[in-house]
Amino acid sequence: MENKKDNWVKRYAKRYFVDALGSMAKGLFATLLTGTILGAVATLIGLAAGEEPPAFVAAMIEFIKTVVAVAQNGYVVGAAIGVAIAHGMKAPPLAMFSAAVTGAIGYTSGAGGAGPVGAYVAAIVGAELGSLVAGRTKVDILVVPLVSILTGGLVGYLLGAPLGAFMRWLGGVIGLATYMSPIPMGIVISVVIGLVLTAPISSAAICSMIFVITPEMDANTAYGLMLAAGAATVGCSCQMVGFAASSFRENRWGGLLSQGLGTSMLQVPNIVRRPAILVPPTLAAAILGPLATTVLPMFNQGINAGMGTCGFVGQIGTFITMLGMGESWWSVLIKVLLLHIILPAAIALGASELMRKLGWIKENDMLLE
Repeated sequence: MENKKDNWVKRYAKRYFVDALGSMAKGLFATLLTGTILGAVATLIGLAAGEEPPAFVAAMIEFIKTVVAVAQNGYVVGAAIGVAIAHGMKAPPLAMFSAAVTGAIGYTSGAGGAGPVGAYVAAIVGAELGSLVAGRTKVDILVVPLVSILTGGLVGYLLGAPLGAFMRWLGGVIGLATYMSPIPMGIVISVVIGLVLTAPISSAAICSMIFVITPEMDANTAYGLMLAAGAATVGCSCQMVGFAASSFRENRWGGLLSQGLGTSMLQVPNIVRRPAILVPPTLAAAILGPLATTVLPMFNQGINAGMGTCGFVGQIGTFITMLGMGESWWSVLIKVLLLHIILPAAIALGASELMRKLGWIKENDMLLE
């Protein structure tokens, strides 16, 4: 009896926290993250073209901006997450397609929207209950979507407000850290934002709320926010580059690129199974965060701070911000290479190799499916 209970727990833990979360990252990357990358590309093209770009260039920029607006739309992002989760759960077709609606409701419900967490909960409920009724009636084409959308949509709608409030609370807590002295601020911001990036929470959304520079801000406040945003970028880069380097044994070049330029959220299923693998990239963030606020000050702002090395959006934002502050491009390049790529990879790889020797990380613990 006990074995049956254990097997049941393992089965559903894998279904909800491994399969669903692992697939969720793909839906998020295919919409919000890709849209943010394209937005950075449009910005670079605009800067290179100058104030009066040729008609072809102007049309291309306008097209990219249109794509970005759609890809970052909350309903589109939520729908993609919902379908990705239902696909990961191997839901039947009608329940899977209905997850587009439940995911969108969960993502956008509540003041400011519940984001990925809301889409995740709503999609799971709708996909699971839709799967339960699939094949049990002669009118599945009507019954399955109704059950999926009404149940998942209701859960997403009801949880939207509390989940949205939680996201704003989390953003406020992180925002308080910007008032600390540089060293503790660097540690807290780098570690927390980095962990948020890897978790099924949108670090980009949180950073877009916290690290916004407005014209009415005094110089000291703006400087502090941009410095904290620089530490956030380091923390996110440590997670992505750190996982890419420490899991190179298992995932080789494909894993290096998908995590280093894509998202470390791909490791969430493995983190659920083996939490110890979080230590190397998080250690790198704790070490390098305070360096980014003291010895080698880094600056960024807005949503770019929460993107890390995803499509090099964090680095593009760093260059734009720091060049605008009067720093030379070669100085920015050296800092970016050190704090965003070389040192995160070296620290995480060194820590992971030590943990492998101690038996705390085992072979294939970080293997991507």
